[in-house]
Amino acid sequence: IFKHYIKMLRHFSTRCCNLLLKRTFLTSTNKPVFGTRPYRESILVSHFCADALSEEKEALDLDKWKSVMRSQAVFQEEKPSRGMETTEDDDDDLATRELVSMWRQAGKRVPQEITEEDLQTLAGLTTKSSRKKYLKYLAIKEDHKQARKEKQQKKKADKEASMKQRKELESSEEEGNQDEHKLKNTMFLQYWNRSLDKLLGWRTAQAMRFGQPIVFDFSYASNMSRKEIENTVSQLMEVEGWNRRATEPFHLHFCNLQPDSHYKKELLKRYGAETWDRLLITSTEQHYIDVFPREQLVYLTADSPNILRSFDHSKVYIIGALVDKSIHSGLSLANAKRLKLATARLPLDEFLHWELGAKNLTLDQMIRIMLTIKDTGKWEEALQFVPKRKHDGFYQRQTQTEVSNDR
Repeated sequence: IFKHYIKMLRHFSTRCCNLLLKRTFLTSTNKPVFGTRPYRESILVSHFCADALSEEKEALDLDKWKSVMRSQAVFQEEKPSRGMETTEDDDDDLATRELVSMWRQAGKRVPQEITEEDLQTLAGLTTKSSRKKYLKYLAIKEDHKQARKEKQQKKKADKEASMKQRKELESSEEEGNQDEHKLKNTMFLQYWNRSLDKLLGWRTAQAMRFGQPIVFDFSYASNMSRKEIENTVSQLMEVEGWNRRATEPFHLHFCNLQPDSHYKKELLKRYGAETWDRLLITSTEQHYIDVFPREQLVYLTADSPNILRSFDHSKVYIIGALVDKSIHSGLSLANAKRLKLATARLPLDEFLHWELGAKNLTLDQMIRIMLTIKDTGKWEEALQFVPKRKHDGFYQRQTQTEVSNDR
């Protein structure tokens, strides 16, 4: 009984000490607690000092636990709020996608596929016009991307087709070579490619010695851009090829070809130095009036008032090394008048029903026309190399078709 009494007294005194400490140190004024006297207060404090300290430690641990619990509660509150934000964002994205789908069904120009980034950008726009413009921009961008993809696929398919065709040609050539080997002991003479090259080279070498010269004037480098000079060199390479394969080729003269000009650099780049030195042409820095007599020279220009009605084998015809895209009206005519040379133009208006466009022809077309008129003397055959997109046929043929239609 005594022990139980002591235990109850200690528990009662602990609670009283707590109340005493709270009323003493936490109130604004230090008033007596429970109406007790001062000496009783001192007795209580001194008697239960140990219990007060232990209770204070427990209070401190309780505060720490409360702070931890508060932080967890805040975290738990933030987590649902974040979930609500994500759900709100998902709702906004879904609404934007439905809007895009609705505009697509309405026939407006919108992209077929839209990324999340573009969707967020679209959702951030406030006005309807800005959204329409942004969707139109995305649709145009998608069309360009699709066009590039289709172009690449077509290019790849063409490349594969060309490779397949090349393999078929190689296989057919191999079969032909086998047949040639089988026909080795035959009475027929075999004709090799190198034999044809020798024949064409021999004809060109004869033309350099005995053939009629034709001059290409390279004095127009300052009047053309770099791209136009490259196009001119490409046409000159075709000129050399057509002349070499002709039955009676011209003796080609490249006059006014300066060593440091863009003409010469581009020719060396295309042919190579070794091949350029082996070409059966005459290239010189000299002017054509210093190479040929002035009375033999005839400058062919589309601006000339004189018509070349017949081909003269004793004349030296001059063609300006200009591209057809670079239409310099009257430039070659002015150059010929300054040098006091005879000029002439092809009889295009006299034989062809000309539609639209300038009468400037490319250099390879000119050399084919001149080779044909030299061999045949007939303009009807020579002017077959004029592009058909520029005229509506020959005058005589046109009248014949009209007469047949009338009948």
